[in-house]
Amino acid sequence: MNRTAALVPAAGRGERLGPGEPKALREISGVPILIYAVSVLASARSVDLVVVAAPPGDVESVSALLAQQSFSDKVSVVAGGDTRQESVARALIALPADVDVVLVHDAARPLVPVELVTAIVAAVRAGNPAVVPGLAVTDTIKEVNSDGDVLSTIDRNSLRAIQTPQGFDRELLQRAHAQLDESQGIFTDDAGLVEAMGITVKVIEGHIEAMKITRPFDLAIAETIIAKRRASGVIT
Repeated sequence: MNRTAALVPAAGRGERLGPGEPKALREISGVPILIYAVSVLASARSVDLVVVAAPPGDVESVSALLAQQSFSDKVSVVAGGDTRQESVARALIALPADVDVVLVHDAARPLVPVELVTAIVAAVRAGNPAVVPGLAVTDTIKEVNSDGDVLSTIDRNSLRAIQTPQGFDRELLQRAHAQLDESQGIFTDDAGLVEAMGITVKVIEGHIEAMKITRPFDLAIAETIIAKRRASGVIT
């Protein structure tokens, strides 16, 4: 039987959030960001298991935290690495052989709707080897030099702000990580690794609530969204 696994690289420190716990363990409305993110993935009927790549020094505490959750039977924890790519690679190694579709989801995107998770899996199983969610860019985008001088104004009609989860054929994602060449530059997502191989990546419509928690202001927005969801009975 072919199964789908979701990988959650959660070893980042989140320096832009200020000093404190690793980003994935910071709290929103009293609940760690990681719990929200894993909960959505585990609740998706299209996802069979979730592998979390935790900070190496926090594997036991993260395992204990997730073991307390109702979805714990679908989740396992491995030690992440120094980079996002290394964390994803370690999680890939931990997957059982019957997994053929892999999602990679940022722990820092705790509010992604389950419908988006389902749509990504469906798009991969429909024959697209790499699928990512994206939103149209609404701001004017300018290219500047190191002195802050504008070099050009970029046509935003063809631009998309890419989110997660990103979905892949497992074999393709494994090859992408095996062929990683850091001389090609820094890859900020797994789709970038696949693009470097010359593979076409499909973009489907993302969701505004699949926002990334990067700065304290983002935490405040997330608090508001969660309060709204709780008031409507979407989450408890």
